[in-house]
Amino acid sequence: MAKAVKLADIAGQLGVSTVTVSKALAGQKGVSEELREKIKTLADEMGYKQPSARRREHAVKSYNIGVLIAERWLDKYDSFYLQMYQQVATRAVAKECFTLMEVVSAQMEAACEMPKLVQEQKADGLIIIGRLTGEYLNFLNEKAKIPILYMDFCDEKADTDAVISDSYYGAYRMTNYLFDMGHREIAYVGTLLATGSITDRYLGYTKSLMEHGVAVREDWMIPDRDIQTGKIDMDRLLQLPKEMPTAFVCNCDLTASFLIRRLHEHGYRVPEDISVVGYDNYLFPGLCDVAITTYEVDMKEMARQTVHTLIRKMAGEPYRQGICIVEGHMVTKDSVKARKNMG
Repeated sequence: MAKAVKLADIAGQLGVSTVTVSKALAGQKGVSEELREKIKTLADEMGYKQPSARRREHAVKSYNIGVLIAERWLDKYDSFYLQMYQQVATRAVAKECFTLMEVVSAQMEAACEMPKLVQEQKADGLIIIGRLTGEYLNFLNEKAKIPILYMDFCDEKADTDAVISDSYYGAYRMTNYLFDMGHREIAYVGTLLATGSITDRYLGYTKSLMEHGVAVREDWMIPDRDIQTGKIDMDRLLQLPKEMPTAFVCNCDLTASFLIRRLHEHGYRVPEDISVVGYDNYLFPGLCDVAITTYEVDMKEMARQTVHTLIRKMAGEPYRQGICIVEGHMVTKDSVKARKNMG
């Protein structure tokens, strides 16, 4: 890299002081017009740039960041990913970047249709919030030709950068909390393999059970959503088991709210009869009368890490590759009641 030209270099060539050179280049008085022109000409020839110009050159470049969200994740009651997008957009603006969101329809995924913001070259990089189909992700990674980063999921089949919440540890902590409150008969609600996070949360739940010497029961693994569409199906899938547990660990607060409604329909009170915990600390207002004890995703930190990493990728700068796991924290509310162990 060429060494930056200094005022002293120009002054030395002309046999004048650096103060004189500074005044000439700044248009200040005290320098003859003839000398001023000589100084300016030499400065141009030597490639001198004022500090303010150098700072502008090295300032953070402004990028357009494309954000893709599958249509199925934008249910009228589930705007968790819209809130996540808002955090990303806020962080991007703070870094002098802009975001453009495009909703990916089921038809686009099935046909492997390139998003318009990529087709029209409006995005310098992509953030994908929430899982898309494996085939579509492979298509984007191969054909988009711009840096891509996943948010709130990771792809076990591809070496792609991702920022996720600590689903495994979060559900582990929530289940441990139920044990601490005296519960030992604990069920899990969530369709396994529907998403990586649902499966990770189930594994955290089973770890807690194992450490407490409690066997996993298949009849207490309750699906909540269609594995193909990812949509929660309360009527068809969210059914209570014949033998009831004393507590449920739900993969998200939306599922927890539907479960509480189902429990009320069957005459159970929450938390007096049955305790329920969720995940996310996000629920559409008015969906549930019971404030749900949950594990809060640190959305702001996830957005910070995501935007920071993608900017470095777009700029071709070194960055921490792989999966970044962002820890959250438990939020205690009203859906759990202490239970005295019998016997």
